[in-house]
Amino acid sequence: MPGETVQPNPRGPAAVPVPGTLMVDTSRDDRLGEFRGVAGPYWSLRPVRGGAGWEAEPAAVRRATRKERLHAEIERWNARSRGEVL
Repeated sequence: MPGETVQPNPRGPAAVPVPGTLMVDTSRDDRLGEFRGVAGPYWSLRPVRGGAGWEAEPAAVRRATRKERLHAEIERWNARSRGEVL
């Protein structure tokens, strides 16, 4: 599955996810988003179905579970079938 590998984090021992990896921001009621990159001390995430992104503290972000990733993919497929632009 895309986004399952990681890149070394130049700031320390933790690994920075590959862009596109689905992540959960635990500081925002477990909000699911795609990892977009590093913005200073924060990680940039954007909603799976598009829209405005946000920045999160890396310590408050975890990888999405298999169930969460599947749910996100189903949401994408449903949105595309309705002709929504993502």
